[in-house]
Amino acid sequence: MKVTVINGSPRGSNGNTNVIIEKFLKGAVDAGAKTVNIQLSEKNINHCMGCHICWTKGPAQCVIKDDMLEIMMHMGDADVIVFASPVQFGNISGMLKVFMDRMTMIGGPGEQQKPAVPADNSSQVKIPKLMMISSCGLDDAKEFDVTSLWINRVAEKVHMELSGEIYFTKSRCLNENSDLFKDEKQEYFKLLEKTGYEMAAHMKLSTEVKDLLERRGF
Repeated sequence: MKVTVINGSPRGSNGNTNVIIEKFLKGAVDAGAKTVNIQLSEKNINHCMGCHICWTKGPAQCVIKDDMLEIMMHMGDADVIVFASPVQFGNISGMLKVFMDRMTMIGGPGEQQKPAVPADNSSQVKIPKLMMISSCGLDDAKEFDVTSLWINRVAEKVHMELSGEIYFTKSRCLNENSDLFKDEKQEYFKLLEKTGYEMAAHMKLSTEVKDLLERRGF
């Protein structure tokens, strides 16, 4: 079992989104999973040029030589792929959007009916589960509406099951040094760990956990 997280926060490991990620991954590790937390802020990912040469050469055959292929390898052998981003102007971060534009390389129009991520060194197609994590400093759950619409469309496009969405408002209080909502925060951290554990152990979330996550914060 491997869980790969793609964190599109410009603040990387110092951001509030990463606090959510780390608690989620702790639960996954407790269930025996191998985890990878990729910070796009530390990677060299260039803009897609729209040349579509990858559509003729084959999946993952991109003319741009940067860190994209390394990340794709971590996605290729993952059982669970998690995209993560803070809300920026009501949407995902530009950093994550640039990365997703490069995902064009996984297949052209003729590949639309096939699962998107081939397993590494295997003729068998591995279909990982998909999840979304996002944080927002504002106290308005509607800030996640565009992100939720986006990740559901991504899941449909790449033929993956969207197993869960984790959205958290008032994310500034998630900082470990903050005393805001101290008790509520600890309870939420337990929920995040349980979410990670369930995904790693069962490849799905219980109805109880899904219902609690629907609150989008505390």
